[in-house]
Amino acid sequence: MSELNSENTSEKNVTSTDWLDGAPLKVDGPLHRRMDHSFLQYASYVIRDRAIPNLADGLKPVQRRILWSLHEKDDGRLIKVATISGHCAQYHPHGEAAIGDALVVLTNKRYLIEGQGNYGNIYTGDPAAAPRYIECRLTELARNEIFNDELTEFIPSYDGRNQEPVTLPAKLPVLLMLGTEGIAVGMSCKILPHNFPELLEAQIAILKKQTFKCLPDFQTGGLMDAREYADGKGSIKVRARIKVKDESTLVIKEIPPTTTTDSLIGSIEDAARKGKLKVRSINDFTSEDVEIEIKVPQGVDAEQLVNALYAFTDCETTISSRIIVIKENRPVELTVSEVLHENTAKLVKDLKRELDLKEQKLQDELHSKTLVRIFVENRIYKKIEQSKTNEAVCAAVHEGFKPYRSEMFRDLIDADVEMLLGVRIRRISLFDINKHREEMDKVKADLDETRKHLKNVTKYAVSHLEALLAKYGPLYPRLTKSSRYDEVEAREVAFKAFKVAYDRESGYVGYKVSGDEFKVDCTKFDKLLLVFKDGHYKVIELPEKLFIGPDVFHCAIPERDRVFTLAYTNREATYLKRFTFGGTILDKVYHCIPPKSKILFFEPDTPAGLYIKYKSAPYQKINQQTCNPTEVEVKGAKTRGRQISIKDVSSVNSKPPRGWDAEAPTTKLQFV
Repeated sequence: MSELNSENTSEKNVTSTDWLDGAPLKVDGPLHRRMDHSFLQYASYVIRDRAIPNLADGLKPVQRRILWSLHEKDDGRLIKVATISGHCAQYHPHGEAAIGDALVVLTNKRYLIEGQGNYGNIYTGDPAAAPRYIECRLTELARNEIFNDELTEFIPSYDGRNQEPVTLPAKLPVLLMLGTEGIAVGMSCKILPHNFPELLEAQIAILKKQTFKCLPDFQTGGLMDAREYADGKGSIKVRARIKVKDESTLVIKEIPPTTTTDSLIGSIEDAARKGKLKVRSINDFTSEDVEIEIKVPQGVDAEQLVNALYAFTDCETTISSRIIVIKENRPVELTVSEVLHENTAKLVKDLKRELDLKEQKLQDELHSKTLVRIFVENRIYKKIEQSKTNEAVCAAVHEGFKPYRSEMFRDLIDADVEMLLGVRIRRISLFDINKHREEMDKVKADLDETRKHLKNVTKYAVSHLEALLAKYGPLYPRLTKSSRYDEVEAREVAFKAFKVAYDRESGYVGYKVSGDEFKVDCTKFDKLLLVFKDGHYKVIELPEKLFIGPDVFHCAIPERDRVFTLAYTNREATYLKRFTFGGTILDKVYHCIPPKSKILFFEPDTPAGLYIKYKSAPYQKINQQTCNPTEVEVKGAKTRGRQISIKDVSSVNSKPPRGWDAEAPTTKLQFV
């Protein structure tokens, strides 16, 4: 801080409250620069060395360090996880707990680490046992395809005491095999696991310049709709596999990958509490395999309940994919196809490097065997018996090999002389020339085969992948079935679990109201249409208990195109109209009759006929009439309607009301 303070004394102090011409000044002091530098270092560290996997081997640093520790300790036998965690801590500076957790996750993914003991349960979410109680070792696949010390580049570990790999020379598409997710500064990645044999087939297709398609595959199984996957830049939908055992029983056998049996059951119970669906009971019999039994209540169709489970619970989940990896020390976003092309190009490169190394080793072996044969057959070792110094011995050997230079693969060097001088007398005395020639012929055959592969590395890579596919393909069948399924519309499968009623005496409406009027069964998605005596109406959310007063004429679920019949009166005349409410905005007040009017009759649909009674008046000959409402055309809610009469109307009914005189003069109304 003393350095910072001394620098501040020579600069103008700038604070966040300094302004110039209405704009804030740019803050660029030493403390700000120090913060910028530290933040960039931290962000770079988290992105490259913690959260984001490397494209080269598909591993995060902690995964790479775990595998390398297992490789260093590998003798074919099981090792305590606690031992590996402690050993890995010399490479990974974030504690043994983080190492142990990452090792358990890697083991549960099956491909690279074989575990023994309680590693938890991927279905129930149960945790693994303590590291001191469980053991692990590398799988044969990992031993053969992940490591090659001669091709591995090393850097000092975090404290400089050890050397750790920059990346592992993996010959597998590890990134897409395992899948991973991580959150770094300003970015996050979520890479879904894919089916191993299908990835190998895709790499073969790439080498043969054929088309391919790879889709995710999850250990938990399920049904997948990958139409929106977009080659790893979109999303997928995964459903639980639900079997209708009988009319009263459903059984869930597979679950989506982002859920556990406990969380899935919790989502079903929550949906049932909220009235979204109905179940009688839920029993979890999960052990090695998922088995959740759901009892269907009476009166509920099992197939409808299945659709409701997909619509309202975690039985269907959407999983987004975003493939961000470290490539050449920088984060980049790729597609599945791009990752596979990169992996395949690296595979060809690594196989060529392995073949080059093998060729060199075979040449050296052939050269050494040739030297030994010449050394023994021609008794060159006899020439060194009289030599008394090391220089004289070496000179004698060099001199002895000069006549046989044409039989050698290269010039004799001091290292070759040291090798020959190390040949034991017993080996010389028991030297079998025929056996030696057979060994040389075998080495020559291996060398010829290696050179043949080097001439066409692509073909060799295809055969390498085909061998892996033949060996491991049957061990890793696809678990998640890819299929296209229709979207379940929640409104269509919602159960009518709410019984709404209106109590005129108290003025309350809702599904927690005990009333005798306007009883209707509703789903959680339904709205209520309220029509009042003064002609105003509105649509509201389904209420628990809402005061609306005693002047309600109609309360029901709104139907946009349903026809209503309405008669109303004002000071001038009485009118009849048929109309539909059409679209409405929630909670907005509308009017279906003019101001200062009064509703005389309101009924859904169109009655067969209407009975109109007039108020008595002097010299009035006609006191009652009938009419056919179908003669009135259907219009919108704001229409005035057709005039019934300018006389005062006492009532309008769809049936003969009390006081209707069947013998009195009655005419059929003619609308004007």
